[in-house]
Amino acid sequence: MTKVLDIFDFIDGFAPFKTAMDFDNVGILVGNKNLAIKKCLLALDVTKDVIYEAKTLGANVIISHHPVIFNAIKKLDNEDIPYILAQNEISVICAHTNLDVAIFGVNSCLAEALSLQKTSKLSSYESKAGEVPLGLIGELGKNYYCDEFAKFVKTKLNCNGVRYTNVDRIIKKVAVCSGAGGDLISEAIVQKADAFVTGEIKHHEILEGLKNKICIVDAGHFKTEDVVILPLIQKLSKEFKDVEFVKSKSFTDGIKYMV
Repeated sequence: MTKVLDIFDFIDGFAPFKTAMDFDNVGILVGNKNLAIKKCLLALDVTKDVIYEAKTLGANVIISHHPVIFNAIKKLDNEDIPYILAQNEISVICAHTNLDVAIFGVNSCLAEALSLQKTSKLSSYESKAGEVPLGLIGELGKNYYCDEFAKFVKTKLNCNGVRYTNVDRIIKKVAVCSGAGGDLISEAIVQKADAFVTGEIKHHEILEGLKNKICIVDAGHFKTEDVVILPLIQKLSKEFKDVEFVKSKSFTDGIKYMV
């Protein structure tokens, strides 16, 4: 029977936990590594709703992208997520920045969702396991005007809305960084990207893009990362046929748009 450690080792094989950034906290963060898995729920974050969903489904393991424990815990009460997980005997594996940068990972899934071709690294950083790519850049199969490209991203990522800059430029070469990757705008400029897709981009980063006539599409943190969940389920299901892997239906970012 598949155990939590088996899932950890498998993920470690294609998204090594040692490649996580120094600030990050990844791995088996709650529970017993030798726990036999009945059913596994996948979500970007572990919330009370996600825990309730896991209980309802009979899932005793959750795989999340964002860590359930980030900073040092100095106190714990019965409303805290780690406490509730332990109380309900639910183990959690968190694969965060190591999954972002993996060959099969969040940025790769984002690039694939946008049909980018001939992809290469946008930037890189030195991890404990050596240099790993940070963000990707590739080419579209056709050219777009900025407003057309923004609509394309909105459709491909199933967004309720996007923010974008409408510059006078034809879009062919696109840089991507999942989550909050606005600090890579300078790399996108150096590599002569026509557009940059990310989430939570900051004001000064938008201005830098405008100055260099790069079309910025801010599709949000959730939508630029949620693209990894279903491919990850497919990958896990192929390897562990005795485990049912389920995508969370309860977890969203809760964002609505008013225009």
